[in-house]
Amino acid sequence: MTSAAGLLTLLEEDNDTLKQYALVNLDKVVHDFWFQISPSIASVEALYEDEAFKKRELAALIASKVFYHLGELDSALTYALGAGSYFDVNENSEYVRTLVARCLDQYFDSRRRQVEGGEESAEVDPRLVAVVERMVETACQAGQWEQAVGVALEARRLDILEAVVGRCPDKGSILSYALRVTQRLVINRNFRHQVLRLLVRLAEESPSPDWVEVCQCLMFLDDAPRVAAILGRLVEGSEDDALVAYQAAFDLVENEMQSFLQAVLDRLPKPPEPATPAPVAAAAPADGAAMDTDGAADAAADANGGAPPEAAAPSVDPAKAERLARLLGILAGTTPIGLTLEFLYHNNHADLQVLKNLKASVDARVSVLHSATILANALVHAGTSVDTFLRENLEWLSRATNWAKFSATAGLGVIHRGQLQQGKALLAPYLPRDGAGGSPYSEGGALYALGLIAANHGAGHRTFLLESLRAAGSPVIQHGACLGLGLACLGTCDEEAFEDLKNTLYTDDAVAGEAAGLAMGLLLCGSSSDKAQEMLAYAHDTAHEKIIRGLALGLALTGYSREEGADALVEQMSGDQDPILRWGAMFCLGLAYRGTANNNAIARLLHCAVTDVSDDVRRAAVTSLGFVLMGNPEQCPRIVSLLAESFNPHVRYGAALAVGIACAGSGGREAVALLESMVADSVDFVRQGVYIALALVLLQQPEGRVEGLRKRLAKAVGDKHEETMARMGASVATGILDAGGRNVTVGLRSRSGYFRRTSVVGLALFTYHWYWHPVAHCLSLAFTPSALIGLDASLRTPKLEVNVAARPSLFAYPPPLTVEASKEVAKVEKAVLSTTAKARERARKKELEKKDKEGGAAAEPAAKEGPSAMDTDDKAAAAAGSGAAAKEGGGAEGAVKAEGEEGGGAGAASAPKKPDEPSSYVLTTPSRMTLQQVRFVSFAPDSRFVPVKRGAPPIGFVVLRDTRPGEPVDYAASAAVGGVVGAAGGAAGAGPAAAPVQDAEPPPPAPFEFDG
Repeated sequence: MTSAAGLLTLLEEDNDTLKQYALVNLDKVVHDFWFQISPSIASVEALYEDEAFKKRELAALIASKVFYHLGELDSALTYALGAGSYFDVNENSEYVRTLVARCLDQYFDSRRRQVEGGEESAEVDPRLVAVVERMVETACQAGQWEQAVGVALEARRLDILEAVVGRCPDKGSILSYALRVTQRLVINRNFRHQVLRLLVRLAEESPSPDWVEVCQCLMFLDDAPRVAAILGRLVEGSEDDALVAYQAAFDLVENEMQSFLQAVLDRLPKPPEPATPAPVAAAAPADGAAMDTDGAADAAADANGGAPPEAAAPSVDPAKAERLARLLGILAGTTPIGLTLEFLYHNNHADLQVLKNLKASVDARVSVLHSATILANALVHAGTSVDTFLRENLEWLSRATNWAKFSATAGLGVIHRGQLQQGKALLAPYLPRDGAGGSPYSEGGALYALGLIAANHGAGHRTFLLESLRAAGSPVIQHGACLGLGLACLGTCDEEAFEDLKNTLYTDDAVAGEAAGLAMGLLLCGSSSDKAQEMLAYAHDTAHEKIIRGLALGLALTGYSREEGADALVEQMSGDQDPILRWGAMFCLGLAYRGTANNNAIARLLHCAVTDVSDDVRRAAVTSLGFVLMGNPEQCPRIVSLLAESFNPHVRYGAALAVGIACAGSGGREAVALLESMVADSVDFVRQGVYIALALVLLQQPEGRVEGLRKRLAKAVGDKHEETMARMGASVATGILDAGGRNVTVGLRSRSGYFRRTSVVGLALFTYHWYWHPVAHCLSLAFTPSALIGLDASLRTPKLEVNVAARPSLFAYPPPLTVEASKEVAKVEKAVLSTTAKARERARKKELEKKDKEGGAAAEPAAKEGPSAMDTDDKAAAAAGSGAAAKEGGGAEGAVKAEGEEGGGAGAASAPKKPDEPSSYVLTTPSRMTLQQVRFVSFAPDSRFVPVKRGAPPIGFVVLRDTRPGEPVDYAASAAVGGVVGAAGGAAGAGPAAAPVQDAEPPPPAPFEFDG
């Protein structure tokens, strides 16, 4: 056909048969002749409106297609819905795809208003419902179960979700997918909880439930009794069930919900005391698991209020009692923390030369730089229990005075973090003592350090910190005690501790009150307690800005992850006349919606970032965008890119920090590119923020990407003309890059996808260093080990081989720094005038010619002496350089080849080519496992040990099932967990136990007697 005019003429006939014939043929050519049909669209619409016309739905379809081409999509969708079955949602055309997307958007929007907006009376077009249900049915028939789940969740249709899961042949995988999508994409908190309850019910009804996922869902719902019942039932079952319980417990601990774990512990039975000592523990003094069992029992007794366990009944199965003790040890934190300490200590690859260069570059008389260097050392050795650098620089360290001394002492808490049993002993020289008048700054710093050591696991130190707070006679000591108590009791809502903190607050001392406000927020973290109103009321009553600021951030912490539940508090604070409370409102909004990418929260923060009259509020608003977007880090650089070019330096600083928080450890190229464009900013504190943000983003990235930043930081620290604030940022960034002995990263999410509360809170407190430098130590709370630790049924670590499909150098530790002084000396020795070299060359040639004429007898010795005589020649220098490189990088073989080279540079040309690096290798665990490395790692298909959880990512604590239980097991050679604690205790004093593992000195030769 070349025209549709004839068919349009038939529409004017009175015969319905002719009209139907015209419509059938117009539908075939409407996409080609829509411009001819559009003037007659009224006739087509009239046929649709005539209910007596049999092909009225076909008329609606043609009208829809015409309006689609005219760009009127709403009218096109209206007629498409009226077309009924003629509108085929499965048709693969741009027209259908566009209208289906439009249909879904309208339906999702209607359901969102109906379910979340409280508009239950709002009606949804039943034709929209029919289209969506047809799409779900089509997806299910095609086996596209994940797409069907996504539509059900977006439509807020729990009935569809239940039907899809019920029809899916692989219920385990689809339930896991639904859980991940619910956590990441369902923004509304109430609907999310409804979905989780449904998923728990469906999982429990399935023939083989994934109890690890079920326990995760119940934790999100704060249902501790059901979690305790499931874990108790699994421990009482078979050995495989016990392994599942261990894995579920490790995953629960990874989410860092102290109050929830304590509630689960309180509801689990306590292990009976064995009548006779277990022979396994006595036979394996170097085994970590044997030490953990006793520790777990002690932790369980502490969780039971200190009551002794009941005597073992004769009917108790010793094997099941041992399983229960192991489970309690995991939930109490004893086992995971002990294994983490062991890993960080034995795999410490901190390069002390980096810290020595940092110390040599700063002037100790500048307190800010001195403190920044001490902080950098604490971050580099975070959790390793290695304080070698401090012991080697005691005289330099003693230059810290007043609050610098407070901060330096607190750094010990970062280094020894996790030493729950030995914490007080390690800090004993600095802690307050009865009748001894020590420095209040050291004593306050030690109490703060104790809180850092026991953060989120402070039940054992709570009483001591409370007593220290009550007995404190100095505001400085009160300051440290408040911070330590808040960190140790994070999120527990402890009534007694809150009253003591409130009493400290009411003394209206600026120093003690600021810490009390922060500690009250830590105590109530994520709670909807009415106590927040008491804090807000006192913030209005006091005249001290420091107290108001501490309370403002404390109030922000109470809104953590509450989402819509914190809106009322945000409204109160953001409408206040005091800019400090508005500053706190920005953090409250960011923490309440952390990781949700909520559009309303983002819009509000952006609005405040450009409209508020206070620079502090604007900076806080932009920084808080990082918390909201940490679940979608790729969006953050794009959203803040314009703010990064703002005329206001506070906004630029906030943009840099937002990118650092949201993209921490991701290595995102857009994030790095944005921060690189800000490195040369004209304002010193903006450069400080950029350095810190770059270090956070590039933490544990391949050294090829980090090498340039390391050089830039070293140059900035050593530049005497650089401003102090920028040099401070460079110093802190240097510590972040090598944090935890190069074995930790900023872990915002657990493996289950849940945000780690301690990590997010640690980053929020770190931002407070703008006003108060000692709080920067809280950055260590965000560090989590990047390791793969496999555990068998006895919670020991067998040697497990995994395949890594990448070059070995890609994820290797960075090479240690070399001393620059030696390079400079070598250059001075080689500096010779070219005329002198030429003269020596002519003399050497004459000597060779003379000896050749004499018979060549001395030719060979002359050739050997030639290179030594010409060691300053350019060619000989090149040969010496290549030989040195061969000795350093190529081992003994390279050194031999370098010594055998003749004629200066001739050897370099004939040197064999370095062999190609393999494209894959085998890694033996326990070992470091970076987040970028995980996607290249796979468990060997023929491995003896396999993960008990199907599809578990190869990172963190992985409980393994032994497929050949009768054979002997080769365990990793490492000290017991208790042994590591002992070694760490020695680190505080003197002795080689605390020396770093790398670059170890060779052992001394065996003693011998010389008989002359």
